[in-house]
Amino acid sequence: MLGVSRSSVYHRPVPLPRRDAELLLAIDKIHTDRPFLGSRRIVDELEDELLCVNRKAVQRLMRLAGIEAIYQRPKTSRAGVGAHHRVFPYLLAGVPIDRPNQVWVSDITFIPMPAGFAYLVAILDVFSRRVLAWRLSNTMEARFCVDALEEAIARHGVPEVFNTDQGSQFTSTDFTSVLEGHGVAISMDGRGRWIDNVFVERFWRSLKYENVYLHAYEDLAAARAGIEVYITYYNGKRRHASLGRRTPDAVYAGEGQGEVPVARHVRSSGVLTQRAAA
Repeated sequence: MLGVSRSSVYHRPVPLPRRDAELLLAIDKIHTDRPFLGSRRIVDELEDELLCVNRKAVQRLMRLAGIEAIYQRPKTSRAGVGAHHRVFPYLLAGVPIDRPNQVWVSDITFIPMPAGFAYLVAILDVFSRRVLAWRLSNTMEARFCVDALEEAIARHGVPEVFNTDQGSQFTSTDFTSVLEGHGVAISMDGRGRWIDNVFVERFWRSLKYENVYLHAYEDLAAARAGIEVYITYYNGKRRHASLGRRTPDAVYAGEGQGEVPVARHVRSSGVLTQRAAA
């Protein structure tokens, strides 16, 4: 009746209350340090920090931010709903990772901000720990993950294996069809098995403690600019002991002296460990 196109009208999101934003930041810090803690034990940790809150409030905020405790549970293959989602088997048990572009991994994390939060996806090369592409979004839709994947492939070619968890963004046809179209073998962890994607989890911890928590970004634009600066530093300047004191950029390009220990994924009694070949 008004002649206004639906695509030109958007709902204006309501900012989180200040109290909720503070609690989300505290919950995220606890989860980053101890991802195995559930809502009950997070309530206890918050009380130790003099932040008194009931369990239902913590559960609500964890659901809102997509945070959940990490543990083994039954029926873990139910990632997405419908025919547009498919779960692939885990392919990296006992596989030595000894060269760039052999295995890429990806994951999503929560970035806290005073008025809400955002989601960050990153794609890493396991051998060099180099961040190949990333995207920041205010929604959990699969599109921002697909954009990061397409950028990584356009800039760096294709890996032999691509490993993720069973999140709906990664099981979606939009995401997996890009990999299948390039002949990439798709590997997926059991749901909740963060240790299978341990390299990207270590990157999240470094990013949050060395950048995100220090700057407390006010909005999406500031977070995007600051994270870009950090990732440039992480790839090109930050030396890793596990890489023979070299940077991810140098190892990915095959520069420098010395050998990088071979990462080997081994499952034993339900636990994945990392071994370095002599």
